[in-house]
Amino acid sequence: MELRDYLHVLRKYAVLIVITTLIGVGAAAVWSLTRTPLYTASSTVYVSTQSGESVAELQQGQTFTQARVATYAALATTPVVIDPVITELNIDTTAAAQAKQVSATAKTGTNLITITVTDPDPAQAAEISNAIAASLTTTVESLDTLEGQSTSPVRLERVQNALPPSQASSPNVTLNLALGLLLGLAAGIGIAMLLTVLDTRVRTKRDVQLITDTPVLGAIPFDAKWKQRPLIIDVDPLSPRAEAFRSLRTNLQFVDFDDKSSFTVTSSMPAEGKTSTAVNLAIALADAGKRVALLDADLRKPKVAEYCRIDGAIGLSDVLIGSVRLGDVMLPWGDRSLFILPAGRIPPNPSELLGSQHMRQLMEVLERDFDVVICDSPPLLPVTDAAVLSRITGRMITIVAAGETTKQQLAAAMTALENVNADQAGIVITKVPTRGVDAATYGYGYGYGEQRYGEEPDEQPRRRRRRAAAAENQD
Repeated sequence: MELRDYLHVLRKYAVLIVITTLIGVGAAAVWSLTRTPLYTASSTVYVSTQSGESVAELQQGQTFTQARVATYAALATTPVVIDPVITELNIDTTAAAQAKQVSATAKTGTNLITITVTDPDPAQAAEISNAIAASLTTTVESLDTLEGQSTSPVRLERVQNALPPSQASSPNVTLNLALGLLLGLAAGIGIAMLLTVLDTRVRTKRDVQLITDTPVLGAIPFDAKWKQRPLIIDVDPLSPRAEAFRSLRTNLQFVDFDDKSSFTVTSSMPAEGKTSTAVNLAIALADAGKRVALLDADLRKPKVAEYCRIDGAIGLSDVLIGSVRLGDVMLPWGDRSLFILPAGRIPPNPSELLGSQHMRQLMEVLERDFDVVICDSPPLLPVTDAAVLSRITGRMITIVAAGETTKQQLAAAMTALENVNADQAGIVITKVPTRGVDAATYGYGYGYGEQRYGEEPDEQPRRRRRRAAAAENQD
């Protein structure tokens, strides 16, 4: 993945990342507010020797005490030091439990021992720290007093008394909130990346580019009412979806025809929008002044006749078996230079018919008489009809439904076309979201012409009348 891919993921899952971050901060806040505040108090003890008159003796005593400081620090958390403190302060606890709240550290290269006590009561934390310092002094002098002597050569003196702290040392609310924010942010980004890796659907142009070098000719925005109005260019020519088909028509002008002005429209799997793309593209080409022939070469589940609302009982299959003449069943559609040949009766051998010499001769006639020939064929992966047809027609246009076609299906479809050496014109992405990060990838806007996206055609005159009335009121 490149930097733009990571940025796209962050934008796409921005809401998820914000939610996990807020959860992290909220969890840290709840944890901090439900903790019992703890206060820390520290006292410092200085360790020295009581003998030595010459410099050498003093240096020797200094080395001795520094070697013993670490031992004295470890001694501060033992029962022999803590038990007298518990008795003196009348604390309801045990030496082991109290030792968990006590830490004694000796700074390297010094004779100082810092005794730190943590307790819910700030005053008691200071009392325990001072009491442990006093008990440690007594214990060390008792342990280090040599037999036959009345005093210990080592002396401990408290040089800093512990004072009751004014602020709690735990929980650190600021630190906990910062950690919660970072952990929540990291969790959100991690989940977003995981969802991206696990997502096998083709959603953007970038996903297509990572699978194949075949160019993307266009992207058709999703229309929730496409089933009611599949021929969007005819019924709503000012909508963004209709404009997308005209952009596709423009992009096809840059495709090298190689003396074959025919295209086969196919897809990886059914229900990806190949038929509606083929029909709308044919209408767009006819609107541009081209003489267009549209063939329903899907001899298994034909849809062109249904979309165009024509009789499809007799058509291509009947022409190929010689039962009817082409001119009798291929008729003009509307007031455009568009001629449609429906599929006709569904034969038992669709692949054989599409790969026959009769089909080849029919395509030669159509390519001679028409500027552009568009064939709507079955999907590539379930059957071989489209692959067979690719050997007869000029170029292949593969339809990919955003959010529905998987990357594996697209890769398999591209492999199937490569195996038969099919010439590919490009890929058209359909059902592209009109909102969100993925929609922004294609740069779709609103307000083409007079009609707004999603507005019914009969709403357009009403809006014009409202504008005219408003203008008259201003005058």
